[in-house]
Amino acid sequence: MEEFHRPRKHSLTLNGHRTSVSLEDPFWKAFIGIAKQRGLAINELAAEIDTRRGVDCGLASAIRLYVLESLNERWVDRV
Repeated sequence: MEEFHRPRKHSLTLNGHRTSVSLEDPFWKAFIGIAKQRGLAINELAAEIDTRRGVDCGLASAIRLYVLESLNERWVDRV
């Protein structure tokens, strides 16, 4: 298992507006991998996640939950 990482800021553009999210490297790498697998740019996937998140959930948290959900779906498919 990798050691724990502090979140780092990553820049994104959502609907023409620049923003940043603070994510740990493993989450950022998984997020990029999922975007590539789906044939999307990371800004497109981030915008998709942004439109689905609730008002009580920050974008970074929504991305983490999306990554976790995506990985869980892969495990369920293998069982």
